[in-house]
Amino acid sequence: MPVKVSVVVPVYNPGRYIEECIASLLRQSLPPDAYEVIFVDDGSTDETPARLDALAAEDPRVKVIHQENSGWSGKPRNVGIAAARGEYVMFVDNDDHLGDQALERMYDYGVAHGADVVVGKMAGKGRGVPVELFRENRPRASVRNAPLIDSLTPHKMVRRAFLDRTGLRFPEGRRRLEDHVFVTEAYLRAENVSVLSDYVCYFHTRRDDGSNAGFQRFDPAGYFGNLREALDIVERYTEPGELRDRLLRRWLRNEMVERLRGRRLLAAPEDFRRELFEEIHKVVTERFGPGVAAGLQPVQRIVAALAAAGRYDDVVAFAEWEAAVGLTVTTDDVEWDDGVLRVRLSAEFALDGQPMTYPADAGQPSFDAPPRDVAEAVDRLGADNVARFGKATFDLVLRERSSSAPHFQPTRVTHETVPVGDGSRVRLVLRATATVDPGRAVGGGPLDAGAWDAVGRVRLGGWTKEGRPGSGPGLRMPYAGVVAGRVVLPYLTDPHGNLSLDVDRLRGRLGLAPVGAGDVRVTGGRLRARLPLYAPGAAKVRLRLTASGDRAVTVPGTLSPVDSGPGAVLEAVLPTGQLAGGGVLRVGLGPDPLAAEPEFVPLPLPLQAGPGGARVRVVRTRPTAARRLARRARRALGKATAWIKGR
Repeated sequence: MPVKVSVVVPVYNPGRYIEECIASLLRQSLPPDAYEVIFVDDGSTDETPARLDALAAEDPRVKVIHQENSGWSGKPRNVGIAAARGEYVMFVDNDDHLGDQALERMYDYGVAHGADVVVGKMAGKGRGVPVELFRENRPRASVRNAPLIDSLTPHKMVRRAFLDRTGLRFPEGRRRLEDHVFVTEAYLRAENVSVLSDYVCYFHTRRDDGSNAGFQRFDPAGYFGNLREALDIVERYTEPGELRDRLLRRWLRNEMVERLRGRRLLAAPEDFRRELFEEIHKVVTERFGPGVAAGLQPVQRIVAALAAAGRYDDVVAFAEWEAAVGLTVTTDDVEWDDGVLRVRLSAEFALDGQPMTYPADAGQPSFDAPPRDVAEAVDRLGADNVARFGKATFDLVLRERSSSAPHFQPTRVTHETVPVGDGSRVRLVLRATATVDPGRAVGGGPLDAGAWDAVGRVRLGGWTKEGRPGSGPGLRMPYAGVVAGRVVLPYLTDPHGNLSLDVDRLRGRLGLAPVGAGDVRVTGGRLRARLPLYAPGAAKVRLRLTASGDRAVTVPGTLSPVDSGPGAVLEAVLPTGQLAGGGVLRVGLGPDPLAAEPEFVPLPLPLQAGPGGARVRVVRTRPTAARRLARRARRALGKATAWIKGR
């Protein structure tokens, strides 16, 4: 079979961090003879070369090339391109990893849409990745109609014929931003770029020792010298005007302004901050016309104007103010409704932990000239936030805890201006109702088993901030729901009280509340139990019963809503005579009766099988010490109340 994809991995002293990369590449769903993996060892001095040679000796998909250290990743990637036999070349770093279906999905998507470049959805584990780019699939994307320029890391799949036709290669040597130069030119010269957003293809991972190459302190003069090369590419392939300004704005915003903001700037040593500022000042004044900064958000325009004016002290003072700005997100209500979760949230910006207030009628300010001082900058921002509040966005994002993969949920937003005191100032409060459909929450597919953290994401005035939704006053969490073949439990984390979802686990603290003997009936071998669960309608389920001999028996059942009030009714015919060993039964609920490998969540049902499993009965369990104590306290309180009434 012709090779569909060649994966090129530059390698330099990754140590144990390469293991997850290797494992993910060998797990790919593409047939083994449809892809190859080319590791280019750039003079590693640890045990990695021997590890890779052994791997290549036992797996025909793997090829290893050794070379002297070149100083950075550009040359190893070019060596990999030269050795590649695949129709497409995929670039992966040695401390990152792929989703199991990444190569197959990206290849099929690229072929289907004739793409020269395929960009797969990314998830950042301790590292920032683009978010807005991956809101939806984009089969025919370009720098004109999509925020492609936000994604300049090399982790793309590129058609090899395109590389050969254009001669496009990575800059080599000890340098920075070689990926910016390569990817920018690829975007500008490709006939089509396709963005696959409904599956997490690439996991961009920060090592727990912080030793990723991109996190090392850099020389500002060298860094911004390399950055100028990326700007040169934009100017070579575009004409002066709106498109060029918009593309150049990406470097002004991400590589310059954002480095001079808030905690990021303040965390750097003083000498490095000054050197960084001076180099940024040079690039801003040398390379960017007024149209570049004009398209920035207000906060960013203020920092860019101060940098262009060479006002270092004001940049630091503004960063100190901005470092105190945060986002407060509150969970106001969570309920099941027709098979989906309705999550009601509120959010507003805070300053030093208190709600921010704004002038009620300041009018739209101008950002054409730099502010006189930080106080004026803050006043301008406040007035602008009020004027543009109607355009503020508020999203609910579900983030899978183990991978950090984000997924936007459908959200309806209202904007509420709340007067403060005499009405001369206001608070700006966003309210949202998000719909979480467990069967379609992940790119149109179902939630996987595991923990999912809710995150509120707000964009206003140049701030894009995220916050975990805390518990609002009087918030009551609903029962776990059996929906779309999943058991989904909304809960508040301990100790922070933030909203999360547990899917198909329900272990330990997150287990269901005990079911009383009065809610369970066994008659003629038929079980009927009222459970603390939500069911949108009658559904087939599986029930697994395990006796003391650890022999499990699985039977079909149905789960239906109760006629009135909360809860659901479970009904099943019990397998009397099959539960050898007798004793207390461990009961598990399988919400998906058609699953090849079904998941079972524990049900706290008080059932016991007789000797030989001939009969199953309801057990009236003795109360625990805590329950007995609570019962005594209630009796004592009742007596005291009666005595007081008799006085």
